[in-house]
Amino acid sequence: MTIQMEPTDQELWSATVAGDEVLFARLFDRYARTVYNHAFRLTGSWSLAEDVTQSAFLVAWRRRADARLVDGSMLPWLLVITTNTARSESRSARRWLALLRRMPPERGTDGDLAQEVAGRVDDERRMRTILAAVRRLPRAEREAVALCLWSRVPYADAAVALGISEASVRSRVSRARARLAVHRVDNTVEDQ
Repeated sequence: MTIQMEPTDQELWSATVAGDEVLFARLFDRYARTVYNHAFRLTGSWSLAEDVTQSAFLVAWRRRADARLVDGSMLPWLLVITTNTARSESRSARRWLALLRRMPPERGTDGDLAQEVAGRVDDERRMRTILAAVRRLPRAEREAVALCLWSRVPYADAAVALGISEASVRSRVSRARARLAVHRVDNTVEDQ
């Protein structure tokens, strides 16, 4: 009896570039949870994170010929796509929420929320506080925080994904930590 080894990202991606949707679905299964968590950390909203995750994988499929594997892994490239997608989705969500706020409230809804919904609301409230501080950071530092602290991408891999040196990534993370410490969210950022 032979044991089948799980295909590498390189093998899956080579087939994906050739148009193999089934093997792309295996990459989705492999990284969807990590991408989703990264999207939540960027948006502070579980529902928006779902949209960002779906959009990020759609962009990855469309741009599959442009992919950059980092040490044989698709994850850093997917996280950069997710970051860019979150930026776009966030702008759209703000416009949508502004429209919804102008609508009259629904009648006949009761205030009894399920425990899971209450937990999500608390998560989103905490994440909004963290995001408020992180959004004050320069864009380069925000990207380094999102990749290295939130998604725990190694500095070397983040450097390749961002197209800069590892020393620059380390410097950006260090500066971000110092700025966040002033707002007392530096440890909280890493826990999210």
